[in-house]
Amino acid sequence: MQSKLSRRTVLAAAAGAAVMCPLSALALSTDQASRLIQGLVEEINGAINAGSSDAQLYRTFERIFAKYADVRIIAQSALGVTARSASASELNAFTDAFSGYIARKYGKRFREFVGGRIEVKSAKAVKSFYEVKTTAFIKGEAPFEVIFLVSDKSGRDLFFNMYIEGVNMLATERTEIGAMLDRRGGDLGKLIEDIKKAG
Repeated sequence: MQSKLSRRTVLAAAAGAAVMCPLSALALSTDQASRLIQGLVEEINGAINAGSSDAQLYRTFERIFAKYADVRIIAQSALGVTARSASASELNAFTDAFSGYIARKYGKRFREFVGGRIEVKSAKAVKSFYEVKTTAFIKGEAPFEVIFLVSDKSGRDLFFNMYIEGVNMLATERTEIGAMLDRRGGDLGKLIEDIKKAG
């Protein structure tokens, strides 16, 4: 994802459709899912065109991520099978570190979106969640599709995964976090400390 991250920036989580509740049980509607992502893209558009310093942009993206994304589900999915054996305190520490890591990592790539915008185009129910399609318009490039997956499983309307031109960020992050953990001999504490500084 590194080489095309400016066009394939994805904030979100889990091929988690498997853990979502049945669609009939959802209080979330297509209109609500669309409004959630409309709010998200408005804040992203504002952030990338605000002329902020890098540090300010990363803080803004971390706030946006916390507001619109199911951060815990995304972080645990990125951690993979290790999340099952981690303690509650380890999961909390990893989630906090991962949120900052994602904000810095993708905040840097969003610098390349300056002068562009993202527009919501459509929304529909898919299995146990909602799919909201948007289009990104970047100077000097052809428009491309960005898809957000939205659920209310956590008790709030949040996005849990995102695809850009068919590329699943969460799957990519799971691979990268898994490789980082392997390089540290499976030591989750070391991974947490390192991703606090990475991104």
